[in-house]
Amino acid sequence: MTHPILETDRLQLREMTLADMGALASMLQDEKVMYAYNGAFDEAETLAWMQKQLLRYREHGFGLWGMFLKDTGEMIGQCGITMQEYKGAQVPEIGYLLAHKYWHKGYATEAATACREYGFHTLHFHALYSIIRDTNIASRNVALRNGMDLIDTIVKHYRGVDMSHWVFCVKNVRL
Repeated sequence: MTHPILETDRLQLREMTLADMGALASMLQDEKVMYAYNGAFDEAETLAWMQKQLLRYREHGFGLWGMFLKDTGEMIGQCGITMQEYKGAQVPEIGYLLAHKYWHKGYATEAATACREYGFHTLHFHALYSIIRDTNIASRNVALRNGMDLIDTIVKHYRGVDMSHWVFCVKNVRL
């Protein structure tokens, strides 16, 4: 087991390992959880997702971390910072995904806020983004609660579909 990268009152965020595949698969293969991705992932897509996170940890030292309840150790989601394409550049994005039974309990906001502080104070980013499908109202609300402002709308082509996304940003006022 890897050591926590971040801790909040209720959560620990740490690098995922292949031992977390079962919990990850239960989220990524759930239609409710993955509606913003145009449907649940199959086993190959789930493995590719995990491999992408492991590569991000090696290349950047960060990625989507597993989100674990402190009191039980259960993995309930993912949250972290990834590099994403925006206007022809790579920008640091705070992303989050939770198992359906943990929606609307404040976990995404708690984890995203911790990632914002980590991104500014440890990784020294000048700005952080969240790029969210326009139909994902709950995630848009998390971005707003995380101090982000809507700055743009874009269309991303994913899994054979053009999807409208809203781009949120928060700047590091201390830099």
